[in-house]
Amino acid sequence: MIDKSDNPLRLIIIDDEPIVGKRLKQVFSKMGFQVEIFTNPISALEFMENNPFDIVVTDFKMEELDGMEILSRAKQLNPKARVIIITGYAKPETAKEAFKSGVFDFMVKPFRLDELKEAVSRAAKTQG
Repeated sequence: MIDKSDNPLRLIIIDDEPIVGKRLKQVFSKMGFQVEIFTNPISALEFMENNPFDIVVTDFKMEELDGMEILSRAKQLNPKARVIIITGYAKPETAKEAFKSGVFDFMVKPFRLDELKEAVSRAAKTQG
């Protein structure tokens, strides 16, 4: 559980499958995060430009932009942001490139929800 009740960490979840965002919002809201969900990565980036955020969980393969572009733009907007990429299209070179670009974690679908919760909790501990 994240104890930031007076100032909750802001978590952005970007996945083009609405059910993924809906489920993750329930989980992470209960953990104490302020959660914003986006199915469109361009809308997510527009939101990030005007709103502070701490952690981004993004799908890798989406129509408009991929997870690497989200990672790059999120880091430009907030160098301290922690970005976690989730993907069903993992290749070793993709993961390697993501880590070189500053991703906090790279998770291959299907993963257990507990694994993602652990990754987000570790990211939260490195904030502030």
